Parts: sequence; structure tokens; C-alpha cells
Amino acid sequence: MFDFMATMKALSDSNRVRILCVLVGQELCVCQLIEMLGLAPSTVSKHLAVLRQARLLEDRKEGRWMYYRHPDRPNPLAKDILRLLRTSLSDDEQIEDDHERVKKILCMDKEKLCRTQMQKKG
Repeated sequence: MFDFMATMKALSDSNRVRILCVLVGQELCVCQLIEMLGLAPSTVSKHLAVLRQARLLEDRKEGRWMYYRHPDRPNPLAKDILRLLRTSLSDDEQIEDDHERVKKILCMDKEKLCRTQMQKKG
């Protein structure tokens, strides 16, 4: 029951659902997710922690960047949830806008993007 409750909690926030949708087929670093959502770094980190706890995301560290993606081998519940999100929200306007925004973000210099966000934070 813990997995079910953690998953339902993770899906109860639109920003977490947006994160899950934008990560379909790709991984993004925290700075890119912060830029896409337009939220404070601490808020995005909390959202990512909830998604990790529900085992809907995996992370990996590379240098100074932390990357997030869907699990390579999701548990059955996570697999069903991720499939449901892909089919149910495939034509959602907000999700489409997020994907377009991420295309632009992927063209940005990560070093500069991260530095800019750290300046805003401090």
C-alpha cells in the first residue's frame, strides 16, 4: 500500500505531473527543470524528491549536474501510471507548451543557465 499512496501523492500536484510528462523519452538536469517550471530551486527539489520517493523518477549525478529520467525498469504501478500520463495528457495544452519550452531550454548553455539560477537564488 505504501507504493500506491506515495504514487497518488506524487500525482496530486500539477507541477509533478508536468515534470513526469516532459521527461518522456529524455532526461533533464535540475537547472533545466527549474527553467521549464519557472519555480524556485527549493520547490523543484521538493517536487523531485516526492517523485523519487514514489519511484516514478530516477536520478544520476554527472559532474555538478543532477539528471532525472523515468526509471529504466519501473515497478508495475509506475509503468501503468507513466503509460496513463502519456495517453491521457498527450494533447494537453500545458504539456505541449512545456515540451516546446524544453526544446528551447535544451539549446541553452547549461553552465550559464545554472549560474543564472544560482544568482537568482542568492
